[in-house]
Amino acid sequence: MPATHYVATGTYKAPAPDASAAAPKKGGAGYLAVKRAFDIVFSAGVCIVLAIPVAAACVAIVADTPGKPFFRQERIGQGGKKIYIFKLRTMVSDAHEHPEKYMTTEQLTRWEREQKVDDDPRVTRVGRFLRHTSLDELPQFLNVLTGDLSVIGPRPVTLEETYEYGDAREEVLACKPGITGWWAATDRNDSTWQSGQRQARELFYVRHQSLGLDARVFMKTFKAMRKGR
Repeated sequence: MPATHYVATGTYKAPAPDASAAAPKKGGAGYLAVKRAFDIVFSAGVCIVLAIPVAAACVAIVADTPGKPFFRQERIGQGGKKIYIFKLRTMVSDAHEHPEKYMTTEQLTRWEREQKVDDDPRVTRVGRFLRHTSLDELPQFLNVLTGDLSVIGPRPVTLEETYEYGDAREEVLACKPGITGWWAATDRNDSTWQSGQRQARELFYVRHQSLGLDARVFMKTFKAMRKGR
């Protein structure tokens, strides 16, 4: 059985923008300047402080299962630009090439639809810990320093997944993607593409960007990490 391929429906219909929204969808120049300054300072600090824990995680990953400790994923960035994001490997090395080796038919179907599966059998022992603590996302702070990502924004998705936004696709792609965001910090385990809730949450952030909303996302992210979400 060949590896599954994601197929987007593109049927999502975005609600009309709220005329009373506190901020324009692309954010003002001042807001974007402050946000970029925060991105650089915070990400540089994370890279320095957590360099040793990341190195230890790399050793644990290689000792647990064969393969490289890092892997990269192709995603679509701001303006439709192709980018590559980095993560610590949490799955067996052939997880994406041969998911049928590890998953049931039901799990394969869900993976094809949502690109996530509860209790994914491809996740390694070390990988479960890294995901539970969100340590697998730490290499993405390098992507923030290069300017491909922001700390906060809609999660970066594949080209196929961008079409899940339907008529809001270009609106969402106008915003720089982030390591965490309104969807990721609030209800990412239950809000799916199929239900339209994921699109709605990401679009909410895009249309209401502000320092206040960013602060809320930041705090909710830490709460979610403490709960192991």
